[in-house]
Amino acid sequence: MTLLLKNLLFTVLVPGTAAVYVPLLLAQGRSPASAWAVALALPAFAVGLAIYAWCVWDFAAFGRGTPLPIDAPKRLVVRGLYRYTRNPMYLGVLTAISGWAVLFQIGVLAGYLLLVGTGFHLVVVLYEEPHLRKMFGDEYDAYRHRVGRWLPKPGRT
Repeated sequence: MTLLLKNLLFTVLVPGTAAVYVPLLLAQGRSPASAWAVALALPAFAVGLAIYAWCVWDFAAFGRGTPLPIDAPKRLVVRGLYRYTRNPMYLGVLTAISGWAVLFQIGVLAGYLLLVGTGFHLVVVLYEEPHLRKMFGDEYDAYRHRVGRWLPKPGRT
C-alpha cells in the first residue's frame, strides 16, 4: 500500500470519525443555528482541513510516514506548521470540531470538543512526547525547547 493510500485511509477512519462523523451524530440531524453560524463555521472547517492536510503532507513528504503510530514518520518533522507548534494536526482537528459547535450551537458539541481536546493532551503528554524523546533523543529535546506544545513560543520559530 502506498504512503498516499495509507494516509488517506487513516484520515478517513480516525480524524474523519472524530471531526466529522461523531459531531454529525451528536447534532442528530439538527439544522444550522443561523446564517451567521454557517458563515462562522465554514472558515473553521476550511482552516481545520487545511491545517490537517498540510501536516499529513509534511509527515509523508518529509517524514516518510503517516499519523498512525505504527507507521510514524522516520524523520522528526519540524517544518511547516511544526515550526510553530508541536501538535498542529491535533489543532486542525479541534478547529474543525469547533466549527460544528458553532454551526449547531448545542452544548453536547462544546462538551465533545473539550473531551477530545483533553484526550489529545493526554495522548501527547503520556505517549507521544516520551516516544518521540526515545526515538529522536537530543534532536527532539532541542525541538521541544524551541517550539511550544500547543501554542507558539514568543520570539521562537
